[in-house]
Amino acid sequence: MSQTRDDAERLQWFRDARFGMFVHWGLYSLIGRHEWVMNTEHMAINDYEKLAKQWRPRPDAPREWARLARNSGMRYMVLTTKHHDGFCLFDSELTDFNAARLGPRRDLVAEFVAAARAEGLRVGLYFSPMDWRHPDGTRCAKEARARRRFVSLTHGLVRELMSNYGKIDILWYDTIWPLDAEKLQSKEMNAMVRALQPEIIINNRSGVPEDFGTPEQKIEADKSGRMWEACMTMNDAWGYTPIDKEYKSAWTILSKLRQVAAGGGNLLLNVGPSPAGDVPYECTAVLNQVGQWLRVYGSTIYAATDPVKGEHIVCGNYTRKGNKLYFHCSRWPGSRLILRDVPGRVRSVRLYGGKKLRFLQETVFRGTYPLPRVVISGMPELPPDTLSTVIEIEIEE
Repeated sequence: MSQTRDDAERLQWFRDARFGMFVHWGLYSLIGRHEWVMNTEHMAINDYEKLAKQWRPRPDAPREWARLARNSGMRYMVLTTKHHDGFCLFDSELTDFNAARLGPRRDLVAEFVAAARAEGLRVGLYFSPMDWRHPDGTRCAKEARARRRFVSLTHGLVRELMSNYGKIDILWYDTIWPLDAEKLQSKEMNAMVRALQPEIIINNRSGVPEDFGTPEQKIEADKSGRMWEACMTMNDAWGYTPIDKEYKSAWTILSKLRQVAAGGGNLLLNVGPSPAGDVPYECTAVLNQVGQWLRVYGSTIYAATDPVKGEHIVCGNYTRKGNKLYFHCSRWPGSRLILRDVPGRVRSVRLYGGKKLRFLQETVFRGTYPLPRVVISGMPELPPDTLSTVIEIEIEE
């Protein structure tokens, strides 16, 4: 279902933002083997709970993440306030298993919200209804009393998040297993959220479509035309996993960012800080490269909000704003580039911010089948920017 005009206005900042930072941080960070370690290693609840007493993160860590996000060209941040392990990073009246009453003895969500705002970033809060630790977390699937208790707790925790930190821009739900949207009363929960935060944007993982879809580890535009956001990791883990060194390069991240922008979506890129709160050096180095590129070419990503139809071209892909096409040439072909799927008559071609280029718009035939294309010539033999050089094409529809 397409969104209404009111929805479109509420979502406009999100569409323009394009790029956000996901932060997975919790007790699992102390173990350093992914955020699902409690489940995958069949840890006893008592053993896992001991981690809460040991955790001593630095109080200034969220401000460092926010600076990194801003310098990387990101426009918003989303923090895991409660993952599947049930530990709340916020102060709660509904459970003692939280950062304000154990280990840190601080409200880590409050620190995160303040840090994001201080750096001019929009604030998103992740919340997972699934709970491996709580006794009703699995019983709720079969026992009515357990389900009522668990639903009341879940709604109550969400209410606290929406009430205690001022304006929240995004509510990012995760898994609702073992319940479905009806049994979790997701519609009622989201109605409560919107009453408390009228301008908030809500994702689709409470079992209700709401504002935007969330393809995970893949780029897949919503076929209905709704807003969407691809969430991806820097390596192969969401939570802190120092043994996993397969980090994405700046070239790869920018390629994915251009792909989501071309499809009218966003990229939410994850970092998994250490227990102390340090973002791995491999992440900071790459993200700073991404930020440098966006400081030059950012307007071809953020402001180019018009989706571009067309098949993938091996040399790169398009973003678009009105009658301006931006071809992001991530694989430089040399002095000559041939483009297909240009939606209109070409008026001019130039290197972004630089010299004009020669072009020929023509139609060739395969038998009797017409194949329109644009041949661009006179380009430098080597790419002006090795991460991606942008070619600006002005068209007349």
